[in-house]
Amino acid sequence: ADLDTLDQWPEQVRTMQRNWIGRSEGVDLDFTLADGSALSVYTTRPDTLMGVTYLAVALQHPLAKAAAENNPALAAFIESQGNIKVAEAEMATMEKLGMATGITATHPLTGEEVPVWVANFVLMSYGSGAVMSVPGHDQRDWEFATKYGLPVKQVIAPAGAEACDLSLAAFTDRGQLVNSGEFDGLDFEQAFATIADRLEREGKGKRTVNFRLRDWGVSRQRYWGAPIPIINCPSCGAVPVPAADLPVVLPTEVAFEGVGSPLKTMPAFYQTQCPSCGGDATRETDTFDTFMESSWYYARYGCASNDTAMLDGEADYWAPVDQYVGGIEHAILHLLYSRFFHKLMRDEGLVSSDEPFVRLLTQGMVLKDGAKMSKSKGNTVDPQSLIERYGADTVRLFSMFAAPPEQSLEWSDSGVEGANRFLKRLWKMAVHHAASGAAPALDTAALGEQQKNVRRKVHETIAKVGDDYGRRQTFNTAIAAIMELCNELGKLDDEPQSRAVLHEALHAIVLMLNPIVPHVSHALWPILGGEGDILDARWPQTDENALTRDSIEMVVQVNGKVRAKMDVPAAADKDTVEALARSQPNVARFLDGLNVRKVIVVPGKLVNIVANSN
Repeated sequence: ADLDTLDQWPEQVRTMQRNWIGRSEGVDLDFTLADGSALSVYTTRPDTLMGVTYLAVALQHPLAKAAAENNPALAAFIESQGNIKVAEAEMATMEKLGMATGITATHPLTGEEVPVWVANFVLMSYGSGAVMSVPGHDQRDWEFATKYGLPVKQVIAPAGAEACDLSLAAFTDRGQLVNSGEFDGLDFEQAFATIADRLEREGKGKRTVNFRLRDWGVSRQRYWGAPIPIINCPSCGAVPVPAADLPVVLPTEVAFEGVGSPLKTMPAFYQTQCPSCGGDATRETDTFDTFMESSWYYARYGCASNDTAMLDGEADYWAPVDQYVGGIEHAILHLLYSRFFHKLMRDEGLVSSDEPFVRLLTQGMVLKDGAKMSKSKGNTVDPQSLIERYGADTVRLFSMFAAPPEQSLEWSDSGVEGANRFLKRLWKMAVHHAASGAAPALDTAALGEQQKNVRRKVHETIAKVGDDYGRRQTFNTAIAAIMELCNELGKLDDEPQSRAVLHEALHAIVLMLNPIVPHVSHALWPILGGEGDILDARWPQTDENALTRDSIEMVVQVNGKVRAKMDVPAAADKDTVEALARSQPNVARFLDGLNVRKVIVVPGKLVNIVANSN
């Protein structure tokens, strides 16, 4: 639920975390073994319970091990598969292999005997390490059943008129129950509730929430990392280091021999006394995974000078981080761990906020020839040589202009050259303006039509760039708008008020470019008469009066096709706009001989005249 509050995070990251956490609502239910014990399974589809034709347990399941004791073939199979390390993501595509255990279990509702198999696709780390298999309605179970000749039973039918052929594939969608006795005709929600109720009533199951998320192993057998504050005592077991003795500090006089952690060869570090009984004990020589530190470093930045506690009130004052930038590859590692740590720190009273990062931007990669840059591929670009040739501002400008920050950008030498040409043109324009002498004061009442249009463009650009920087974070479109404005400045003549508009525009351009090309803007600022350091200058403000228009351009369509463009008084009403549209010569030509059925006016944008020959 907390993920839903992160509305300024990319949806892709939230989806990845949601899937990684893997919260699911289902039912834990018991199949009864011959000795009266229960084989527990978890399912999110109790509506398919009547279609179970076999059970599958993990290779490491106690039932599999017990069955293998008297079955050499099964023991050999388990051993052959047990050495294969398969990532969970690869299980969907790997070959499904299994073997019957010779054990059966009683179905909790039908009382039928169901065979138990050992299967390589069942994870011991998820749920109970056993699954109920419904080959009619689960594709993985169907593939396994087809391979080993196990029964396939249909208990779900499509809700509509469509047919399903279980000889070709499993029907995995939700539908209505069939071949399910008293549950026939129920849909998914009804069947879930009814079957779960009966299992709970008869003491054979219960509703439960499960998570795909696994425990996180945090110890590492290496020197670099925070020492784990545990002392191992032969009598007392694992004993926490007393708070008064924290933190445990790594020794600095260390000999690295290339194999294993040097801490294991340093008795001066690990030999100690048990805090509980006082007897001889050994300090833990494993260290924490570095995620234990990187998961909360952002909070420490807020109180870096504090050397008496983990965090203090200053950290809480600055938290949470307003804007965080990081690659999408951190979605289910660092970003998830940081959320966990922040909630832990909140529960301990160290911070008062619920989440570590308010807003998240996941930047793309730089590509060369359509591929990620890699030394092995020989497609790397050395930025230093480009910086030496064009300057850091040019390289930065191209990088920010080539693509939105969340998308990958294709490196282009010609694009770098284009960015450099733009900066040279801006420099030339600014220096030429300054060399022409001081610009007169701006008198908005004395501006001509062309001067008003250019000044309107200046303030439209200020508004757009501010929004692109602050809200949208689309720096490429901000740069494009500034480039477009520079082109517009060429329409100004040498009249005094034109120079005043140009002066205002150049000041705004240099200020708006400063976050991206700081060196060029820093140098141009005093040339243009800017006071003090540009870093201390106020961001340009939008003059709302400059944005007002006496007239606006509208598109005129006939039956959805553009036939004209026209200038319309800004205050014109619908009837006036319609009359002007009909009066356009090209519009009148396309309406000749037609009957106008409807006129659609979208204020400030377009007029669409719908007409036909009837």
